[in-house]
Amino acid sequence: MRQELSDALRRAWSELGRPGVWWTGADRLKTVREARAARACALCAERKTALSPHAVVGRHDMATDLAPSAIEAIHRIVSDPGRLSDAWYRRTTSGGLTDEAYVELLAVVAITTAVDTFDRALGTTLRELPQATPGEPSRRRPKGAKPGLGWMPMLAPEDVTPDDPPLYSEAGRIGGNVHRALSLVPQAMMQFWDMFETMYLPQDAMRDFGREYRAIDHAQIEMLAARVAVRNQCAY
Repeated sequence: MRQELSDALRRAWSELGRPGVWWTGADRLKTVREARAARACALCAERKTALSPHAVVGRHDMATDLAPSAIEAIHRIVSDPGRLSDAWYRRTTSGGLTDEAYVELLAVVAITTAVDTFDRALGTTLRELPQATPGEPSRRRPKGAKPGLGWMPMLAPEDVTPDDPPLYSEAGRIGGNVHRALSLVPQAMMQFWDMFETMYLPQDAMRDFGREYRAIDHAQIEMLAARVAVRNQCAY
């Protein structure tokens, strides 16, 4: 394994136990446990095969004491992301889960899924959870975040202020829609993309077709990415 990849996965995993912007370290680790539990949840499995997930009622097989709205969000993101909708998002956030808390939760679920899937592909055991670091979340929302582009408000590059982390500029990210998806919580966005770009390709390398940066070439990477997207019903 590339050393930079090993380091990125280890760093992303250890950061899950640290206080975030809207969740404590302990609650972020509860999200990790819940994301793992969702893969074996009977209700999620039944909903996945139903014509509509809303046609099946029941109770999730929970692994933590997180609020019901958080449990629902985690399990649906893990088990049936291709059928999430704006209406579902509105119902979930109206149940006590704020936009900001949802975005950070989503980032934790995405990191957990990526790391666990990578480890399963290697045939290794899933990683033990890191220790929770004490401390309170900072609860700082970017002043320039605006609604309109997607379900939740986002922070465009032109709206970043000196008080915000350098979520675009220092990493050379152009601020495309895929970058902005987690931008309501810049720290969560940066944690995800620092890991993701090491697993995939950094922004500049993605469009540098005169050089190959990985053991497989650009075309092979994109073929695999497209196949995985189809399998996971990723409509992006």
